[in-house]
Amino acid sequence: MKYLLLVHHNEDRFNTMPEGTRKDMLAESIQLCHQLDSKGQYIHASPLQPEATGSVVQVREGKEIVTDGPFMETREQLAGYFLVDVENQEEAIRIAERVPGARIGTVEVRPLVEIAGLPNSREA
Repeated sequence: MKYLLLVHHNEDRFNTMPEGTRKDMLAESIQLCHQLDSKGQYIHASPLQPEATGSVVQVREGKEIVTDGPFMETREQLAGYFLVDVENQEEAIRIAERVPGARIGTVEVRPLVEIAGLPNSREA
C-alpha cells in the first residue's frame, strides 16, 4: 500500500539552523531514500521550495482565484514529502520516525487511495 509522508516544520527555525546541520539533514534524508529503495519501498521524495514561492488556486462559481504565497498562518509549513510503498501503516510510521524533519517538526502519515485507470496504476 502507498503512503504519503508529509514533512512539516517551521521554515524560519529551519533557515536559522547552521548550514552544516541543514546539509547533514539532507544527506540523512538521501541516505534514507537509498535504504528504502534497496527494500523496494521508495517511490519518490523531495523537499519543497519555501512557502513564499507557492500559489493557491481556487475556483468559485466558475471564477479562478490565484493567491501567491505565503498563504497559511501556521507555525509549521509543508517542507517536503516521501512517497513509499509498504505493507501497512505501522511500517509507514516506522519510516516516518526515521525522517530527519520529524526531529524539528512533524511527519503526517497518510494512505493513498488507489484509483484504477490513472496513468501508471496497477489496473488499466
